[in-house]
Amino acid sequence: MDINLSAAITLSPDGKLVQFVAALPERSVQCAISREARECHFWVPSGAAGARLLKACLEGRQRIAVMVTRRLMRKEPEPIVLNAKHFSG
Repeated sequence: MDINLSAAITLSPDGKLVQFVAALPERSVQCAISREARECHFWVPSGAAGARLLKACLEGRQRIAVMVTRRLMRKEPEPIVLNAKHFSG
């Protein structure tokens, strides 16, 4: 599956999600990754500021793209929201 994650990422108003768009050849999919996932699997300190959360997502784009692809291949409901369990095991 050919997927590209948008470089335009935003922090949700409550700071719990980093939101982004996954672009596929035929469509775009709204996605997000939880603060918990970033703290557990992307080496973000607990309570980190928004800039650090966004940086972690940019640095982990490849891993995030793999997880989004897996969710889409399983035909999971959209928007795709990744949490810590998606990166475990």
